Amino acid sequence: MKRKLVLEDGRFFIGTGFGSSKEKIAEIVFNTSVVGYQEILSDPSYCDQMVVMSYPLIGNYGLTDEDYESKNIYMSGFIVHEYNDLPSNFRFTKTLGEVMDENNVPGIADIDTRELVRIIREHGSMKAMITSVDKPIEECLEKIKNYDFPKNQVSKVSSKKVWYSRTRNPLYTVVAIDCGVKLNIIRKLNQCGCNVVVVPYNTSKNEILKYNPDGLFLSNGPGDPENVSQVIELVKEMKGKLPILGICLGHQIIGLAYGAKTYKMKFGHRGSNHPVKNLLTDKVEITSQNHSFAIDIKSLEGTGLELTHINLIDGEAEGVMDKENDVIAVQYHPESAAGPEDSEYVFARFMDLMKKRGGSKHAQKNRY
Repeated sequence: MKRKLVLEDGRFFIGTGFGSSKEKIAEIVFNTSVVGYQEILSDPSYCDQMVVMSYPLIGNYGLTDEDYESKNIYMSGFIVHEYNDLPSNFRFTKTLGEVMDENNVPGIADIDTRELVRIIREHGSMKAMITSVDKPIEECLEKIKNYDFPKNQVSKVSSKKVWYSRTRNPLYTVVAIDCGVKLNIIRKLNQCGCNVVVVPYNTSKNEILKYNPDGLFLSNGPGDPENVSQVIELVKEMKGKLPILGICLGHQIIGLAYGAKTYKMKFGHRGSNHPVKNLLTDKVEITSQNHSFAIDIKSLEGTGLELTHINLIDGEAEGVMDKENDVIAVQYHPESAAGPEDSEYVFARFMDLMKKRGGSKHAQKNRY
């Protein structure tokens, strides 16, 4: 089944379709990871985006029931050089194409993804359409032109009700603000001894405090952080009352809550091989990343936030902290299930902040 990928600048690629046959328009981005396509497919941060995989062979180990990063799939499309529909991994339960078809995610293979990645790097992320091969280019471009990027992605991917993830012999209770949280972050918090209460993104301060938490976590998620005003206001209200950890979108939200500015990057950072320098230890970490927006470093001056990490490729802000109020945040993903583990200490730092505030004295109380 031949399909067509059309970019908003008029370029187009013809390849072989897999997954769903639905037509989709979305922002096109690329990811440089070698493995982890299941985690990428199921990461809510890719809501309303179609992803080009720069690694040439995708699908060869299938998908497993245990490795999803969310309960739903929000990606708009997958673009690969070579799609393998005969997985060899003994753990696989379904093929990538089967899961994409079930979740209305179209895919296109057998195109030059090296050329496509270069186009995105040179011209930036842009609108794109996956459609049938015989659809006229003029009609495609008209549809793409009339497509507006949505601004409600967080409300789309956030949980609609509270849910819990408990662990044995808990030391702390953490309330996680779900802006599109990856399940492996919850697993990491559990492994560190935290009972986790996952709440919708628009949960109020008073509702959160009912759980008598020891810490507050702000999750990753899709879209422009300025559109998540409810969480920005929540950080302003909770600052100093509880230790706070933010990851990815949570990092940007913390920056905005303190008065810093954010901006949309030309093509973002997506992959599991991004070098980040920790300014506190002078060590370099290899990190997993997925974001389109970043904090403007110059705007941090006078906000009360200290820059703690920078990206060694482009100097982008990768971490901040407010030492006085026990607030820490990183732009990258320290929990990455299919990536490097250089940054897992971030969770240990969060535990230390809760311990410093006496959180563990409540450990034996069943507070929810």
